[in-house]
Amino acid sequence: METKNRRGFIRDLSLLSAAAGLSTVLPLDLFAGEKKEFFKISLAQWSLHKTLFAGKLKNIDFPTKAKKEFGIDIVEYVSPFFDKKESDKTYLKELLDRTKSEGVQNHLIMIDGQGNLGDSDEKARTTAVENHYKWVEAAKFLGCKSIRVNAAGKGTEDEVKSAVIDGLGRLAAFGKDHKINIIVENHGGYSSNGKWLSSIMKQVNNPYCGTLPDLGNFRISADQEYDKYLGVQELMPYAKGVSAKTNNFNEQGEDTGIDYHKMFKIIKDAKWSGIVGIEYEGNAISEDEGIRKTKALLDKMLQQYG
Repeated sequence: METKNRRGFIRDLSLLSAAAGLSTVLPLDLFAGEKKEFFKISLAQWSLHKTLFAGKLKNIDFPTKAKKEFGIDIVEYVSPFFDKKESDKTYLKELLDRTKSEGVQNHLIMIDGQGNLGDSDEKARTTAVENHYKWVEAAKFLGCKSIRVNAAGKGTEDEVKSAVIDGLGRLAAFGKDHKINIIVENHGGYSSNGKWLSSIMKQVNNPYCGTLPDLGNFRISADQEYDKYLGVQELMPYAKGVSAKTNNFNEQGEDTGIDYHKMFKIIKDAKWSGIVGIEYEGNAISEDEGIRKTKALLDKMLQQYG
């Protein structure tokens, strides 16, 4: 019920009650606004990368597995598993029809292996930008909201930053034309420095450009790791999704490397809401079990902070 109509309903009910000499107690929820959902859970395809690389699961069957085996109806794809069919409209339509029949929402495609958006060579950088165009178009066809890209390149922090701002800015302009977000994950190297990546977001300054904070991916180099909690805090103002990385679990079902309670307080305090993707990467248990344990952990976060 809209606010104006609700107020009118309450006023009219009060007048009628007064006229009839009745005492009316109105339910409290009539006065309350609708509560905004904190987050929904999606399944990132990388959680099943071993199964997919082994040929035990096909890209086109991924949405069905997500829905029927895990009860998850939002999915995130990874580009290599399209097997170079990202421009094949027949294939894309078959995948789209499959998701529609299963009642599954296509959320994003994670793009790898298309060149460096922060390449210091302008020609190579332009090629990398244009290599991503077909993925923007595929995402649009499938009804996705975003593609995930990488802010990578060779050189000093400032050199790569300048190149990324140019490459990412041009790609974000193309994404805006198609109403597809271009979102950057902290994915190693300089991009795992939250301050560095957030400063790029400020300078690109495009509403269709944002971040995909990965809760556990803050290793800058072999001997340098950024504070993951600070990094998430710095990236949340630009977040258009969150990647819930897990590896190992203790007996209480908590991830042993990430304090999820601390993380989700940071996310909640940022006043963010959206889609959180399960990205299990561990080896101690099967991929299927890791997905279920991660989902249970996210359900716990919803109960605590939702």
